[in-house]
Amino acid sequence: MCQFVSTKKVGDQHFYLTKADLKKKRFAEFKKYNLRWSDDIMGHGAIEFFYPELKGKGVHWECDDFSSPRNFPDCVVEDIKKGKFEGIGICLDILNEKGKEECEKIQQPARKEYEKIQQSAWEKYEKIQQPARKEYEKIQQYAWEKYKKIQQSAWKEYEKIEQPARKEYEKIEQPAWEKYEKIQQPAWEKYEKIQQSAFWKIAKQAKYRKKEWK
Repeated sequence: MCQFVSTKKVGDQHFYLTKADLKKKRFAEFKKYNLRWSDDIMGHGAIEFFYPELKGKGVHWECDDFSSPRNFPDCVVEDIKKGKFEGIGICLDILNEKGKEECEKIQQPARKEYEKIQQSAWEKYEKIQQPARKEYEKIQQYAWEKYKKIQQSAWKEYEKIEQPARKEYEKIEQPAWEKYEKIQQPAWEKYEKIQQSAFWKIAKQAKYRKKEWK
């Protein structure tokens, strides 16, 4: 997975996504195209999705070492200070201790709320998945023991027993997983939105940034 910050470097120019891109129609298309969009929004694939004219041009550039602004192009440093990466990524290392405390104060209740929803959804998933998994393992173990007795010539026999059992398990497990994701994903997106907003609200204020990032 690409790091935050990722850019497409073409000549001396760096191209990357900012929060302005997340207000465009293309963002809705990206979310439909990529169900794991929140993990991938910071990467080169996302940059090329929003700006297809950059495909095949330049080189992929990335850096996640925020110990010094000298590690980044000037344009990226300026946009970090202005909070233009809200919704794209977070760089806690630019904050001083007071900044981190302020950030945690806002983020903690949102994280607890997400964990409560996620835990409930996971328990429902486990309730459906566990008995199906045990049933599959029981059949699979029986087939494996049978196979071990005769080995090579028995592989086909093993598959004949194991494959239908696996399919039956997947038939139960897949809808259960989809149901879990349906509950978990919006909760995660809500938490992520609060987390991003909290971080960049703090990061835009010079008093909360480390001396090097003033």
